[in-house]
Amino acid sequence: MVGLDCFEAGAEDLAGAAGILLGTPARFGYMSGAMKDFLERIYYSCLEAGLRLPYGLFVKGDTDTSGAVQSVERIVSGLAWRRVLPVLEVVGETTEEQRRAAEELGAAFVAGVESGVF
Repeated sequence: MVGLDCFEAGAEDLAGAAGILLGTPARFGYMSGAMKDFLERIYYSCLEAGLRLPYGLFVKGDTDTSGAVQSVERIVSGLAWRRVLPVLEVVGETTEEQRRAAEELGAAFVAGVESGVF
């Protein structure tokens, strides 16, 4: 498992990946600029390579996350990536319960990928 910043990661990092867990803040009703940049840079390479990954998504917003979730899902659906867990959406101040939910999302994703369930 490797954790990379959106500006550091590229299509070459996904070539051997068994799955991808995406995380973004919600900005002005959309995903972050960094996430958009990442998806734009990897889109055609992944599409041409037929790279169809299981993915998970978490989004943090101050007042709303729906636009960010929809924008990410619209793009990754074009790649034929499959969301394998419910999206974790955190609105407002982050609570301890939400931090645990994020840890559980990550653990469930890794377990599903490693076991071949996803």
